[in-house]
Amino acid sequence: MGHRRRTDAPPGFEEFTTARYTALVRLGTLLTGDPHHGEDLTQAALVAVLRAWPRLHPDGDPESYARRVMTRLAGKAGRRRWRGEVPTEPLPDGELLAPQDRVADTVDAQRLLAGLPTPLRQVLVLRFWLDYGEARTAAELGCSIGTVKSRTHRALARLRATVSRPTTGTGGVDRVAGRDEAGRGTGVRPVPPPEDDAPVPGSSGEMSRWIEALP
Repeated sequence: MGHRRRTDAPPGFEEFTTARYTALVRLGTLLTGDPHHGEDLTQAALVAVLRAWPRLHPDGDPESYARRVMTRLAGKAGRRRWRGEVPTEPLPDGELLAPQDRVADTVDAQRLLAGLPTPLRQVLVLRFWLDYGEARTAAELGCSIGTVKSRTHRALARLRATVSRPTTGTGGVDRVAGRDEAGRGTGVRPVPPPEDDAPVPGSSGEMSRWIEALP
């Protein structure tokens, strides 16, 4: 839809699609953890935007509408694997990511997010990629602010554990060298070591804010 001209499209829709398609696909990829699913999610959202176009243009916000549709659809797809959450550690107050704890890391944000359960992945994408506040994130996800805090805390804890695990991970795989305990190649892309002030591949400045904060 983002690459073919639609002569029957209402005024403004084709321009919106052309301008925002790539950004929406990237968002979809982060929400789902898979680039192909991300594109499918974008296509579904654009169909919904097209149907709602008369009330979204020119005075509405079609991109926010598309994001909301994508978030809801991604949530439905992952909900069956979610068994609920109960905080097991104290939740942080104030800034989640203290400046003194920030370290740059070249780990691909998309790959890190793909390893999280959908609810945890969604809350990080909304909070740190889209830069939504806790209240807006809660509204988009249809949950309480407390749940947003809980999921954010748990997601960041899991990411910290992932990037700080230097050698053997699940199944005896050396995540740094990409080899198993017997020294055989695994085909798993090695996790690169941290590097000061290195950019985060494939991410926006907002996403790098939490990646860089991982100890």
